[in-house]
Amino acid sequence: MEVSPFGNTGLSLPKVVFGSSDLGNLYRETPLEDKLATIQSCVELTRPYTVIDSAGKYGAGLALEVIGDCLHNTGVKPEEVVISNKLGWLRSPLVGEEPTFEPGIWKGIKHDAKQVISYEGILECFEEGNKLLKHYVPQLVSVHDPDEYLDAAKTSREKDSRFEDIIGAYKALAALKEQGKVAGVGVGAKNWKVIPEIYKHVKLDWVMIANSLTVYSHPKELLEFVDLLAQEGVGVIDAAVFHGGFLVGGDLFNYKPMRSFVAEDKEKLVWRKAFFEVCQKHQVKPSHACVQFALLVPGVNAVALSTVDASRAKENFRAAQESLPGEFWEELKSKELIADLSFI
Repeated sequence: MEVSPFGNTGLSLPKVVFGSSDLGNLYRETPLEDKLATIQSCVELTRPYTVIDSAGKYGAGLALEVIGDCLHNTGVKPEEVVISNKLGWLRSPLVGEEPTFEPGIWKGIKHDAKQVISYEGILECFEEGNKLLKHYVPQLVSVHDPDEYLDAAKTSREKDSRFEDIIGAYKALAALKEQGKVAGVGVGAKNWKVIPEIYKHVKLDWVMIANSLTVYSHPKELLEFVDLLAQEGVGVIDAAVFHGGFLVGGDLFNYKPMRSFVAEDKEKLVWRKAFFEVCQKHQVKPSHACVQFALLVPGVNAVALSTVDASRAKENFRAAQESLPGEFWEELKSKELIADLSFI
């Protein structure tokens, strides 16, 4: 698989990064043998440049545990894999039947998780993640969900205080990089608008943009920001390009159920129907279109794709390698399903 330099990290990345939220039992409990088969498939497809993105939030650390165990059982050496760990969530005891941090989302997990963003808190997350990963140490680290952390503030004063917590967390990550313990410091956020605010104060090596830069949603100001990051040598990974599965036929949009009687949701459903019709006409799988769109955006280095289906993992990697005909994109433009973009 073709690889390219990734921002200011000194690392090279393939076009596809293996996302691991499903390894944490997102939406459903998956047998360990299926998870192992998926990781084996991803390693085979990308060796020797396998990149896995994870987070303490995924299954309250379950995804990290699975990655460490499965890589070891697959015989992958630490130097043969790049791991990204988004930090900011610590394990806590599971008191009720399901976790409190995202009820209804994670299935069959044995821990809860709490958000801890501060200088000391982020170092604690780093150490906990390393233990769960066994002898695999992440080369890429970031602050996870700083947008959610800020949104939890009840007053503007509290929001300012929380932003200082985030800056403190980045000071800790900068120290890890200075000590040679990690190769790059980044950010992972669903609300992309928090990233420029952080970037004003922090020297980022890479960013992960989730739920924001897709064939369905690609605002001009975000495209301009990604272009700026590219000019300044900051790597970009585009994640959640299916909007939580909605763009490939799922019932959830960014993890929330769609309601056809709500005007905003109805608009999305109408768009998807038209998108599917164009895909069918040109014999293009919707997932292929989503992956290719993300990779066509100038400044995007890779797309993060998560699955626990080995055959789907292979399909995703093929989608990253195979371009789509110009006629397909032109019809999407003519029907105003995507913007009139110069790079497509």
